[in-house]
Amino acid sequence: MIAAIENQGLMSLAFRRFKRHRLALCGALALTLLALLAAAAPLAEWILSVDHQSVDLFNRFLPSSPAHPLGTDELGRDVLTRLLYGGRISLMVGLTAALAAAVIGAVVGLLAGYHGGRLDAVLMRFTDGVISLPLLPLLIVLAAVDLDKLGVPASWSESEQVSLYRIVAIVALVGWTTVARLVRGAALSLREREFVLAAQGMGAGSLRIMTVHILPNLISPIIVATTLSVGNVILLESVLSFLGLGIQPPIPSWGNLLTNAQELIWTAPSLAFYPGILIFITVIAFNFLGDGLQDALDPKAMEK
Repeated sequence: MIAAIENQGLMSLAFRRFKRHRLALCGALALTLLALLAAAAPLAEWILSVDHQSVDLFNRFLPSSPAHPLGTDELGRDVLTRLLYGGRISLMVGLTAALAAAVIGAVVGLLAGYHGGRLDAVLMRFTDGVISLPLLPLLIVLAAVDLDKLGVPASWSESEQVSLYRIVAIVALVGWTTVARLVRGAALSLREREFVLAAQGMGAGSLRIMTVHILPNLISPIIVATTLSVGNVILLESVLSFLGLGIQPPIPSWGNLLTNAQELIWTAPSLAFYPGILIFITVIAFNFLGDGLQDALDPKAMEK
């Protein structure tokens, strides 16, 4: 009961500290608005009576109008609905890949920090090896791998969603190192604390100590690191899609919308401006949100 009251008080203090961080509040509001707009993509299609994948070559490069608020693209498709559907894909890839990377990093860091010794040395040297790899060239190589030659069934490797799953898997497999190092450092300190020693003295197993006693105390740094990484994931997805190795058409994403617009930058600059500004706003908003959470959940600041 006392612990629950203390936790509630700390969360209340963290929320008050977060509210004082104006840039973080702006970031949270911007991300909420973007998420709501992306979720409302089918509703926008219904209101405008358009199909975001429907090609109409007789209505190419139309200006803004009530029927097409942001005009149409080089194939006569409605730009607004394609941006909304692209936002669903880009935000989903960023959040899913960041969460998957956080889970992998938390497991690796927890095992290394709690057990120490040879396991710690092996896992951390492996982590250092992954960190030393050139990220963008590695992502390009992995994204260009032919899944058919890896024995993946053709029915799966040729599906429209395979590029989406591939990006999530690739980013998750190389993006866990920051969380792993944070969790490992905190676990090294926590394993010497009195409550962990008491649990060991009462006969609790390693798995229970790590998941029940240590991991809950690491939630704050994991949340902050994950939030900050979402923006980077969206940028990586956009870069790969821009290079033609990310999300493949007909699935729209902000990255491949930029790819389609690169040859039209002089004739229809708005086709590049809209996805570009949305990527910029999303990445900045996630960075502001991460900074605000870092300040709000800082245990040293919360003790004051």
